[in-house]
Amino acid sequence: MRTIKILTTILMISFIAWGQSKVGSTAMPFLTIGVGPKAIGMGGAFTATANDVTGIFWNPAGVSRMESSQAMFTHSKWFADINFNWAGAAINLGNMGTIGASFMYLDYGKMEVTNMREQEGTGEFFEAKDLAIALHYSYNLTDRFSVGGNVKYVRQSIWHSSASTVAFDLGILFISEIDGLRIGATISNFGPDAKMDGKDLLFQHDADGQQYGNNDQVLGYWKTDEFPLPFTFKVGLAYDPIKLEDHKLTIAADVNYPNDNSSSVNVGAEYTFMNLLSLRAGYKSLFLDNADESFTYGVGLIQEVGRNSYLTFDYSFTKMNKLDNTHQFSVGIRF
Repeated sequence: MRTIKILTTILMISFIAWGQSKVGSTAMPFLTIGVGPKAIGMGGAFTATANDVTGIFWNPAGVSRMESSQAMFTHSKWFADINFNWAGAAINLGNMGTIGASFMYLDYGKMEVTNMREQEGTGEFFEAKDLAIALHYSYNLTDRFSVGGNVKYVRQSIWHSSASTVAFDLGILFISEIDGLRIGATISNFGPDAKMDGKDLLFQHDADGQQYGNNDQVLGYWKTDEFPLPFTFKVGLAYDPIKLEDHKLTIAADVNYPNDNSSSVNVGAEYTFMNLLSLRAGYKSLFLDNADESFTYGVGLIQEVGRNSYLTFDYSFTKMNKLDNTHQFSVGIRF
């Protein structure tokens, strides 16, 4: 009965939000980039699973369900030589919960400076970078219900200008009485608006261009607007139709409600053999008009390296419709 009540409440919220399609622009869209080949290989349908250290990104509550402590580094190379890196670690403190931290970094590379007079380039180069540092805590309130959250410092910089703010993530995870069924929900990137600031916004201005001999070197300052962070509400379901000693199959679906786009659905599945080899597949952004991402695939390997210590290797592929296909790799340790 309790499972039915929780599921009904989440579905009611989902249907209400589904009818609200708000497409706009937000600051720091890098905060929505998916993390970890395991989740990406499952099409990003990871809210109700999130059972590894990347749960810090997908659903903070799921990290409390890790059976061991973990650390992971993941890398992805995008089109136009854009590099995306994420590193995270979580320590299981038993009855005291789980603590963790993560670092997200997006490097757009060097670009040549141009202006109206020198459109082929001035010989100078500038860089654009994004980063997010998160502190995490999660806790199992009962044997079936978990909560978790992150507090993040986020920063976006372009040459000599930047914007920074703080953001929060909250998540819940419920393991139902129906064996193998999990229900999760998260809100991500909740925080104050961000605004660019820096010396690139300074310019020289003549306060009175009609008067000869007037000082035309008065410094002016371009005032920029404030933009909201890419706030997202997600609801996810995951189910294990096969859960044997050597074989496990998980199927999952997430419904996404961002404040900067229309609603969409991610679906995915993972098959694991003898807890050594995992095969994954999924589809991202169902029902989203003009979505660039589509099919995803992935594979994962686990190698024991010591007593209760394991190395993990994961890879995912995302099919892009217009941009270059993306590949993400990760290496991790469980201890």
